Amino acid sequence: MKTIRLAGSDELEIIRALARKIWPVAYGEILDDGQLSYMLEKMYSIESLHQQLLQSHHRFILVVDDDRPVGFASYSVKDEQPSVVRLHKIYVLPEQQGSGTGKMLLNYVISSSKEMGATTMELNVNRNNKALHFYEKQGFTVQRTEDIDIGAGYFMNDYVMELQLR
Repeated sequence: MKTIRLAGSDELEIIRALARKIWPVAYGEILDDGQLSYMLEKMYSIESLHQQLLQSHHRFILVVDDDRPVGFASYSVKDEQPSVVRLHKIYVLPEQQGSGTGKMLLNYVISSSKEMGATTMELNVNRNNKALHFYEKQGFTVQRTEDIDIGAGYFMNDYVMELQLR
């Protein structure tokens, strides 16, 4: 049975390990190996995850299937717009895709966001990511494109998507 729980600093290694399994499948056809490795280290080093959790106040959640972690998400209130929640990460193991795990994570974040008083959720998704269709099915709409310089000559070529929370 799948359950979702908040993840603490003692579980950041689990999130890092999941990302290392998920990212090569999710981005293998989109990013070259150099950018994939660079981004994984930049966003999923234990130091970076600690900073996201403790300084940037991201909430991390894990979805567990019979005691086995199979996915995670992170989100936070947008500093300059407290009515907006930013979904930073949502990933599930490849074998979990299509099983409702991603939707379960998203619904948890939506419910939590409403409890925090948010009226809007936003996220970035790579313009070539198959997850774009998942977000559209959930009611997200593309608001604009962004090309974000992440260093080392790499860019994130994203859509910014938005969902109105009711």
